[in-house]
Amino acid sequence: MALIPGPVVTDREPSADWSGDQRWELAGPQPTGAEAAPQPARLAKFHVPEIVFGPGSLAEIGHCALRLGGRRPFLVTDPGLIEAGWVEEAAGHLRRVGLRPVIWHDVTPNPKDHEVEAGFGRYVESGCDVIVGVGGGSVIDAAKGVAILASNGGHILGYEGVDRVVQPIPPTVMVPSTSGTGADVSQFAVITDTTQHIKITIVSRTLVPEISVIDPRLLTTMPDWLNAATGLDALTHAIEAFVSRAHNPLTDIHALHAVELITRNLVRTRIQPKDFGARLAMAQASLEAGMAFTNAILGATHAMSHQVGGLLDAPHGVVNGVLLPHVIRFNAQAWPERFAALGAAAGIPTDGVPPYEVALQLADLVRALADDLGVPKGLASLGVAESDVSVLARTTLKDACMATNPRDIDRHAAETLFREAL
Repeated sequence: MALIPGPVVTDREPSADWSGDQRWELAGPQPTGAEAAPQPARLAKFHVPEIVFGPGSLAEIGHCALRLGGRRPFLVTDPGLIEAGWVEEAAGHLRRVGLRPVIWHDVTPNPKDHEVEAGFGRYVESGCDVIVGVGGGSVIDAAKGVAILASNGGHILGYEGVDRVVQPIPPTVMVPSTSGTGADVSQFAVITDTTQHIKITIVSRTLVPEISVIDPRLLTTMPDWLNAATGLDALTHAIEAFVSRAHNPLTDIHALHAVELITRNLVRTRIQPKDFGARLAMAQASLEAGMAFTNAILGATHAMSHQVGGLLDAPHGVVNGVLLPHVIRFNAQAWPERFAALGAAAGIPTDGVPPYEVALQLADLVRALADDLGVPKGLASLGVAESDVSVLARTTLKDACMATNPRDIDRHAAETLFREAL
């Protein structure tokens, strides 16, 4: 059941679009004194790391760390990456250029506050410098957490919110092993508060890594559930970035292309895990969605998903896959044209179709894709109960991602969305 029976007409566009705009003319030199008339702000931010992309690029990790001044890299990873053999290869490349890596692998999915604190202790006692993350989003977020504490001190939960990380962090090199989180190019770190059972979001330009090394070979050892979860996470990044209040033409092009790549290739990677073209496409999709959302930020799907993940320690991308169709239907009532463009990128026919109808078809397509990947129909299958809804809605409204959702959401609307997703 829809929250509102049809599109909501608004006189507020969440963000200006430069495309085809003939209302403005470029001015020449302007006065800069105290009496100077302010000019309309039409600026775009686009912050990304240096990117090394392609099969075999893991071999460059040693040179990357060396260029950043590394002598004793702190290599953050997890037991699964060790078992798969990628840590041995990465450490070998570091040693080959004369570096002496220290390996720390005590990271679990949805990295916990106490894990980050323990990692920081190990970093200090080992005398390390450059921080290298080899793994999925949990590993990379934990590595960022260690880096925050290394130069800013305190406790990791104290950095929740936007621009709370004041001091520059140690140089970082990130090597993603999944095709979805975008953590290797983003200004985000998400850490679980194990006392309150919520996820906190840390947003800071200092968290954008110096170098991201993207080797699609690492994607071939993901289990099926992780491949599905991270792929749906990337799709959510792309969709939410495109409709974000903070979107701009530089983020739009990457968001749309990521949607196209994911809808064409994600299921292929499940059927043929070593398919070269599909894996390369998903690696690029994850990268482009990551570049889009780190600059445009996200929306209600992520704000809601963070709360469920903190409560249940559930896979983030799976929760996104459940929530995203509901949030699309809600947000599209306020701004259907943006969702029509996303539908076209996903291969939905749009000629002569009202934008709101395209948006509904996009929501159905996302749900069908989730079905193909084995994602549960509702949050109840993951362990969310009706009694959890009130608290989840309350904490959702505090999440940093809510600031750029294209439609305002109050507590009642958040509760309704959670109930629809049960």
